[in-house]
Amino acid sequence: MSHPQITLTVRHTPSALDTRRGVVRLHPEVLDALGLRAWDAVHLTGARVSAALAAPADETGVPGVVLTDDVTMSNLGVTEGSEVVVAPADVAAARTVTVAGSRLASVSVSPHMLRLALIGKVLTVGDAVSLLPQDLAPSPGSDPAGLRGQLSRAIGATWTNELLTVTATEPAGTVAVGPSTVVTWRDGARPGTAEPATPRTATALVRSSAVTAAEEWIDAEVVEDEVVTEEEPAVPLADLIGAEAAARKLAEWFDLAFHRPELLARLGAPAHLGVLLSGPEGVGKATLVRSVAHDAGIKIIPLAAPNLAVLDPNVAVARLRDAIRTAEGPSVLLLTDVDALLPATTPPPVATVVLEELRTALKRERFAVVATTARAESADPRLRAADLLDRELGLALPDAKTRRELLNVLLRDVPLDAGIDCGVLAERTPGFVAADLIALRRDAALRAALRQRDTDEPRISQQDLLDALATVRPVSMSTSDNLATGGLTLDDVGNMVDVKQSLTEAVLWPLRYPDSFARLGVEPPRGVLLYGPPGGGKTFLVRALAGTGALNVFAVKGAELMDKWVGESERAVRELFRRAAEAAPALIFLDEIDALAPRRGQSSDSGVADRVVAALLTELDGVEPMREVVVLGATNRPELVDPALLRPGRLERRVYVPPPDAEARAAILAASSKNTPLAEDVDLAAVASTLDGYSAADCAALIREAALTAMRESLEAREVTAAHLETARKTVRPSLDPAQLAALEAYAKTQTGD
Repeated sequence: MSHPQITLTVRHTPSALDTRRGVVRLHPEVLDALGLRAWDAVHLTGARVSAALAAPADETGVPGVVLTDDVTMSNLGVTEGSEVVVAPADVAAARTVTVAGSRLASVSVSPHMLRLALIGKVLTVGDAVSLLPQDLAPSPGSDPAGLRGQLSRAIGATWTNELLTVTATEPAGTVAVGPSTVVTWRDGARPGTAEPATPRTATALVRSSAVTAAEEWIDAEVVEDEVVTEEEPAVPLADLIGAEAAARKLAEWFDLAFHRPELLARLGAPAHLGVLLSGPEGVGKATLVRSVAHDAGIKIIPLAAPNLAVLDPNVAVARLRDAIRTAEGPSVLLLTDVDALLPATTPPPVATVVLEELRTALKRERFAVVATTARAESADPRLRAADLLDRELGLALPDAKTRRELLNVLLRDVPLDAGIDCGVLAERTPGFVAADLIALRRDAALRAALRQRDTDEPRISQQDLLDALATVRPVSMSTSDNLATGGLTLDDVGNMVDVKQSLTEAVLWPLRYPDSFARLGVEPPRGVLLYGPPGGGKTFLVRALAGTGALNVFAVKGAELMDKWVGESERAVRELFRRAAEAAPALIFLDEIDALAPRRGQSSDSGVADRVVAALLTELDGVEPMREVVVLGATNRPELVDPALLRPGRLERRVYVPPPDAEARAAILAASSKNTPLAEDVDLAAVASTLDGYSAADCAALIREAALTAMRESLEAREVTAAHLETARKTVRPSLDPAQLAALEAYAKTQTGD
């Protein structure tokens, strides 16, 4: 059966939420023209054929564009600006799917986890596909939230960067993975499948495993039978940027425990060495241990605790014993992510046996244990016993200076264009750790390789690195509801001079100029309450603020943190603030805060809201002060917010976002119609002067309705006239409630003392 098809121009998706999920965005008009509904499958034909799920793009976007991520572009063999043919796809339910991947992924990820990662996606042989679940439109049988935790424990912080290659499907052609699909790792050629003789990864151009000084770029092929891995080389101590003090301390401990135990004995101290090394995910904890041990000539015995946690208890203990028995000479057991095996809450029965095995092993001569964790508070407190891990080290989140030095090291041997400014990149990467910067380099390399397929000496440009920021997010934000700025800054916000100045002082200054506050001996504001009528542009302002300050923004709807189970809501609040601290400088945006923190004692939800308010108050001014984290709440009902949350030291600054005046409405109309052809008889300033009571959202809706009016007259309409706008005004009425507006203005006067 023939299908309609449309040729579209490829553009990179601006949304990090779409990245690596097998989703493309099409304008609603294109979906209608192809006879598609949201989340139908489409065939995409570029240099090769691939498939994806089609979701509606923003109606204000350009119809002739398909928004894709970097992996989909690579699957198609195209670059941004190329043309691809889009058509509806005939999709069969997959009975079996075979994939190939890295040694780490194939060993750590079970077939059940594989199926959960691929469920709801459409695949063709030869495609690259990520482990990120398709959670934009979850399919029956999927569990995106639970899967993320499983993958993080199995692979580690970099699981979001893993790419697999589809090597065979049954039936052949485009298939959809469902709850009954059997997904397996490739263990050799299988007859009767659609597997090509030498399937190629859709990442197409990747780094050679034999990295030379010139950092060559080559085509990569899937290994036929098995993946050969080499021992991970130790990073030179001089390259441990930001961890120099921790490296010196660990080296001193190794020297005393392995080379001078008699000195400790004479001083009455035990010679055993157990260390708990903590720090944010991806900061380089295991790398630090390997480097220091290599420099001291000590053997490392690596063991991933998440891998043990998913095994039968008897098998897990046997694996641990075997690892300890292999120790010969000076050896260190490196137990990574120990909190997965020995959690603080409800530790499994096997925890006691594991602790006893570690206690016995530490009595051996010339043997040490170093356990790493990203959440020290989540590890079993028994680990810190005097005869176990009695010493602790911590690695901090890299600041801007450290990120610049890390980038200099990571890009040292990579072929670069002239003019690469690592300082600019460091300022644009708040909250990034070493693993994130490595992912940034890899993504930039992919873009450079796709852009320079036929070049003998390809190089990474500054723009490649900046473009990679659109898809590479900090590990600490990989599961968060982060707010996409869309490139907005406060300069794009018309009018609102006083509001912008207030937000700059209350939010940006504490994060940009902490030294100025310290010099004057004052604490910066910890929070801001942004209030105003609905549709006034509060969220738009926050997006612009985030874009201006290059901040990591954690956006949370008020009701999202509410949970009926006792303790879960408070845990979600603590987790939110912990992630923000790891991604600092960061902004926590609590939209509809009146639903999250209502006045205590007035709710009928078994005290859930009261406990959430208490958790918020504790996080805002608790024993551990927030550093480089600002909280911004938004509401159109400020009188409903608990007063304790608004006192000094908490959300102490209150900023009123008034409804737009005539000048602001004209600017909003102009911005909303920048892609809409207007007739010569349209005077936006005159129209704006007649729109008293219209919010920013109402003004944008007016332009949209006027365009639809023109289309109703003729689908061939080429412009919007004044008559169309006048007709649209009869449909789009002002949404501002005069009574609510009067109440907000009265509240604002009480805050300013007018």
